[in-house]
Amino acid sequence: MIDSAHYRFRQQRSFDYLSEHDLEVGVIVDVEGLRNRSLRYLCGHPEDALLFLFAAGRSLLVPWDVPLAHSLATADEMIPFQTYGRSIFSCIKTILEERKIKRAEVSAILPYPLVQTLKESLAGDVVRCHEGGIDETIDVLRIIKDSEEIKAIRRACRITDSLIEAVPGLFAARKEVTEVELALFLEGEARRRGAEGMGFETLAASTRRSYAIHCFPRFTAGPIGNQGLSILDFGVRFDGYTSDVTLTLARLPLKEKQEAMVEAVEQAYELARNLCTPGADPVVVGDRVQEYFQDRGFRMPHALGHGIGLDAHEAPSFRRSSSTGVRENRRIFQPGMVFTLEPGLYDPNQGGVRLENDFLCIDGGTEVLTSARILYL
Repeated sequence: MIDSAHYRFRQQRSFDYLSEHDLEVGVIVDVEGLRNRSLRYLCGHPEDALLFLFAAGRSLLVPWDVPLAHSLATADEMIPFQTYGRSIFSCIKTILEERKIKRAEVSAILPYPLVQTLKESLAGDVVRCHEGGIDETIDVLRIIKDSEEIKAIRRACRITDSLIEAVPGLFAARKEVTEVELALFLEGEARRRGAEGMGFETLAASTRRSYAIHCFPRFTAGPIGNQGLSILDFGVRFDGYTSDVTLTLARLPLKEKQEAMVEAVEQAYELARNLCTPGADPVVVGDRVQEYFQDRGFRMPHALGHGIGLDAHEAPSFRRSSSTGVRENRRIFQPGMVFTLEPGLYDPNQGGVRLENDFLCIDGGTEVLTSARILYL
């Protein structure tokens, strides 16, 4: 479990933002339908709460599950959400009025009608809500992982590697393995090894479904690992932080085009791995890999990778906006960033191949944290 001192430090950086922008309080919201993992980043409470950060240097947590909050959260004060009738509107309005707040900023994930109603119900220009505000400030803080975050990610990745090594044994022990059996095997083994659970719903796509980037449904009762190319994409969550890997399960013999796809993905992966060094631009790296594929008659239909942490997809982004050319979440690689590389190719007749591992940017280069590979069955 992450030490409370780390949460205090993160909250202090948020207090600094508020003071710099002449704000008395910032409000972070995470409820069903409005998930925001910055809540856990700032105080350790996993979900379903409002967090009030006061520029004066104090924090107030309003959780739905009070016993859980007392066990896991770091905050100066706690008030049960039930006190406000489990209403986001009543909670924010009451606290701002009772504490005579004149300038507050609320999370931009809140619905527009709710924000407008708050503004209209409070005297004066009390409530602010805009893109690029406190949400983006915290997102930027989350890009560079601190020592406790890296420790949690390493643990998630170690569990992930142990699951990767267990997959061949599952196939060796059974005449046939189904997608659902493989997915549930991974979750059961992850939890037995100390994980909170999976970082996201596992994708287990047999040869007939691996042509899709993200198969739907995520897994079925059909067999997987039959002749051709199958894709297994999963992550493990530890202390809130997730890994994210993809293995391609290749059952020989492969067709000529399938072999060409596998070779191109492996070479693109090595190219990307060598390019991802401190000071490099993820967007430029993504462009180089796409050019590599195009030179060989292929096209990768998704971004080369993405940041990971409390969310399975965070900054930095390898993506360039196709409509305007504007770079989104463009961040130069810096020590402390954790990200994936996942080159992939897909064909409706040949199936798909993707190889994804997790990396930590360090001084002088990158450290690979996981050991996913093309797994020949």
